[in-house]
Amino acid sequence: MRSVRHDPDLTARARIRDAAIDVFVSDGFGAPLRAIAVRADVSPGLVIHHFTNKAGLRAECDTHVLDLSRNRTGRILGADGSDSSAGAVGDAVKETLQSMAEHGPLLVYITRLLAEGGESARTFVDRLVDDVESSMRVAVAAGTVRPSVDEAARARYLVTMALGTLTIDMALNPPPDPTDGAAILRAYSDRTMVPAAEYATHGLLTDGSALDAVLAARGAGAPLDGTGDNRP
Repeated sequence: MRSVRHDPDLTARARIRDAAIDVFVSDGFGAPLRAIAVRADVSPGLVIHHFTNKAGLRAECDTHVLDLSRNRTGRILGADGSDSSAGAVGDAVKETLQSMAEHGPLLVYITRLLAEGGESARTFVDRLVDDVESSMRVAVAAGTVRPSVDEAARARYLVTMALGTLTIDMALNPPPDPTDGAAILRAYSDRTMVPAAEYATHGLLTDGSALDAVLAARGAGAPLDGTGDNRP
């Protein structure tokens, strides 16, 4: 993420928000408001004036990270009103890979949020699922994504799978410098982008019998845990 210090294009409120994201990425959510004020080059009093307290600042940071994720997802899927013609998805992915410095720290922010758990993490994931489901429905209508037998369930599965992959990868490969966005996203992409793109493009199984079996079991009211009966 670019430095927020002395950026003439940002309001004081936005500069504080971006500084907070930087500090949370580098030092964790336990970082004091004073450190955020120093990073934003403002007084601690101005931070309190805009956000009341640290919880208010955290909420705005979460929303901003969510907005950035939503915009990137919509652009890749062609759900933002942009070009949805053949090859457009590839062009969008290429643009995302070329903006590594901007997106890398967001990955660290999200993993910190998930590791912390609690209501903030649940709310973030639920909002992310809603955004992905909305983007997927638009993309289905645009013809860039195949329709699903259960759009809501697919959105939640994709989000939890992506966040699980991200969390495990970051835990096993902690970045030496959590503020080096380009290095973070480049390393993560090297490890995951090919299988992720292949799975999204071609799927896994060569026939539909597995899905047919699951749908048949669900339609018959049978539990999907292999017990073969309807006991709770």
